[in-house]
Amino acid sequence: MSREFETRCIHGREDTGLNDRFRAVSFPIYQTATFSHIETGHNGSGFDYTRESNPTRTHTEEAVAAVESAKYAIGFSSGMAAISCFFELFGRGDHIVCSEDLYGGVFRLHRLVTEKNGIEITYVDTSDLNELSAAVRPETKAIYLETPTNPMMHITDIRKAAELAHKNGALLAVDNTFLSPRYQNPLKLGADIVIHSASKFLSGHNDTVAGFICLNDDRLNDGLRLLAKTTGASLSPFDSFLVERGIKTLAVRMERQQENALALAELLSLHPRVKDVCYVGLKSHKGYDLNLSQASGFGSMISLHTDSPETALRVLHKVKVFTFAESLGGTESLVTYPLIQTHPDVPQELKERLGIDDTLLRISVGLESINDLISDITQALEG
Repeated sequence: MSREFETRCIHGREDTGLNDRFRAVSFPIYQTATFSHIETGHNGSGFDYTRESNPTRTHTEEAVAAVESAKYAIGFSSGMAAISCFFELFGRGDHIVCSEDLYGGVFRLHRLVTEKNGIEITYVDTSDLNELSAAVRPETKAIYLETPTNPMMHITDIRKAAELAHKNGALLAVDNTFLSPRYQNPLKLGADIVIHSASKFLSGHNDTVAGFICLNDDRLNDGLRLLAKTTGASLSPFDSFLVERGIKTLAVRMERQQENALALAELLSLHPRVKDVCYVGLKSHKGYDLNLSQASGFGSMISLHTDSPETALRVLHKVKVFTFAESLGGTESLVTYPLIQTHPDVPQELKERLGIDDTLLRISVGLESINDLISDITQALEG
């Protein structure tokens, strides 16, 4: 019997084969560095050392794989650790095409590590398939994209990007953090790799940092696990527990957050202090129809340009229900200033072209009363 998404959030797959001897309803935290052996070369449990594997992390990986409809999921100490491990698959002379509208930490990774390793990166507007296709070369080994993008919420056609990548013998990797498995499953659309910053919607409580790579390919899974073990970027048992706990409420949280986000986006789009609103759930959004063709929802991330830098700063400092903080996807509503918080490492020319300026705010809508959220953002905008 196949399980619906809400059931998989709570119970995972039908049978993971990993059970607690005491039949605890909440899977235990195996807070141990190592495991004893019964005899030479055999410990009886299948676990040796927590950097390599741990029952709590394995249970959480099974939960993430279940909701992402993946064969495998690999847990990392952060979203950036997961992204870094993906780029370690490539070497000198390889070429990778990336979304140009991208979390700023990825640009920093490329500048400090990836390019130093002899890998060439080309940034393009992946929502423009002609531009994406023109960027692919014989030495291209992967296309890496976000959809919706961070922070401008552009939408890329995952199916066509996968076709393009595979036609050229390359991998397609999709960061699915913003929509989460609740609303989008890139592996079903042809992607080879799905990456999550599980600090965000998967854990959902702004209380842990974690990352995951989800995939179906046996060889890639073996290679990425070896890299994770070798670099030591594995997710800890306690943080694994927090992520697994958060996934249990993923469906209901995201449904309420999306409901709040749509109401807030509609209000903001009419406010005189707001120049434009980037929310995939607004029918005026350029990627609205495309997103509907490959996702079942819109999520709860909104970006907007205010009428002036002064208005943007006033919002940041006057909100009371919203919290002025980085990150996203938790129960609390957050407002972020991408220019100096999440995207300072993006080249200035690119920031100007994308619209990442001193009037841009990014909002992660949480679970508070929509009336309180509307009242709070209104008073902050109007001063």
